[in-house]
Amino acid sequence: WSANGKAVAMAETDGFTKVIIGKYGELLGAHIIGPDATNLISEYSVAMRGELTVDEIAETIHPHPTLSEGLREAVLAAEGRPIHIPPKKSLARTR
Repeated sequence: WSANGKAVAMAETDGFTKVIIGKYGELLGAHIIGPDATNLISEYSVAMRGELTVDEIAETIHPHPTLSEGLREAVLAAEGRPIHIPPKKSLARTR
């Protein structure tokens, strides 16, 4: 949440969003801990019901600055291509 402009403006940067992605890019599950999580989780619920892929979720409009912008950031981060946070290095690729 520390990378989300709205959360920073609200001084509510404690929390995280975790997404579980299947091998074909489909959203299998999600956890949201932070401000307004009970309202934000519905986007992932609809995405799962509609069998959307990470790319399809990332292509939907997430206005700035809003907390929902963090939902897009989470799916991008799961694919190693976040906008506002540096990507994590994969342990499997270390030499």
